[in-house]
This record gives sequence, structure tokens and C-alpha cells, in this order.
Amino acid sequence: MTRTDRPIRVAVVDDQPLIRAGFSMVLAGQDDIEVVGEAENGADALDLLEKVEADVVIMDVRMPVMDGIQATERLMRLDDPPGVLVLTTFDNDDDAFAALRAGAGGFLLKNAPAAEVVNAIRILAAGESVVAPRITRLLLDRVSDRLAPANGQAERLDVLTARERDVLALVARGLSNAEIAAELYVAEATVKTHLGNLMAKLHLRDRAQAVVFAYESGLVRPSP
Repeated sequence: MTRTDRPIRVAVVDDQPLIRAGFSMVLAGQDDIEVVGEAENGADALDLLEKVEADVVIMDVRMPVMDGIQATERLMRLDDPPGVLVLTTFDNDDDAFAALRAGAGGFLLKNAPAAEVVNAIRILAAGESVVAPRITRLLLDRVSDRLAPANGQAERLDVLTARERDVLALVARGLSNAEIAAELYVAEATVKTHLGNLMAKLHLRDRAQAVVFAYESGLVRPSP
């Protein structure tokens, strides 16, 4: 059975029972989503996912035993890792950035409306990132002065063409494909091609990773 003709399988990981129950209750009301299990920490989540398959994992960041960042790193080593949607608040900027760096496909605030959570799960299940570019840029601007550039990232830019660098920089600024096309006076399909090429060259999984890489490589700098 393919993903298109069965419900999206979701695991909910949070150390607070009421939050797990709340998410599970909301998701149970969706015809295209099935909650396959719950876990109270990252270690339990890894054990759970050895027994059941999940397309998306809703992952809290701060948990006992094993936090969400460590669990995300471990999940990303799987041959076919699930999409990871981390839960955060802007009081934990460093945690959210670390989760994106670990391979999470996006993040949401814990008080996000139910409809936003459901939509994010559907987007992640389709293989796309769910981090709104402008929110990602805000997050990175807030933490970048406390993070050292990653070694060797700047050199990786050498594989990109000048136009691919332009596209990457505009993605990091928070522009959509349509806005990038208008900025560069090219067709939106051309932007998609450049974006696909640069992500393949840099071995980036999604748009969220592209934004993180743009900051770590020094291609873009935090807002003044």
C-alpha cells in the first residue's frame, strides 16, 4: 500500500501526557491521519519505531532520558527516516536550531492551532519541509550570534553556479519561489530547477536545511 492510499502514520513524542493526549485526540479526528503510537522521551520513541512504522514524528525537544535532538539525529540515520516535526517555543531558539541542524523537517510552536499542526503533518508526509522561510530566518537571526560557522561549509559553496548561489541566498531571506522568480526576472519553473540542482549538489534534504546551510556557510548574515 502506498502513502497515497492509506492514512499518514504519526507518532507523538512528548514527556507531558496531556500534550500527547491532546495531539492524539486532534489527529484521530482526521480521516487521512492515523496515530500509530506515543512515547514520553526520545529513547522510547526509537523503541516504538522499531515496532511500528511512522511517516511523521511529532517530537518535543526537551525530554528526559533522551531529548528530541538526539532522537532526531538517530532517526535520520535510518534508510527511510520519517519526517520529524519538532515542537518548540521561541524561548528555546537554540534548541529549535539544533533540531533543524539534526535533520528535522520543520518546527511549530507548542501553542500552534490544531489546523496548522494537521497541515504541517500533511506537508511533511509529502516529503517537503514545513518551516515557514520567514520564521526560519527570524529564528536563525536570533541565534546566529551565538553559533560559530560550521567548518568546511563555505568551501561547499564552490560547487554552485552564480545563479544557484543567488537562489540559495534568496531562499534564506525568506522568499517564496514566486518571489525569487520576480526578483531574478526568471520563470518560477527556472527557480525550481535551480533550487533542485543546488540541493542535490549540497546533499540537502529540504528547504529548511537549505536555509540553515546558507547561514552556516556565511552566504547570508543575520539581520542587523
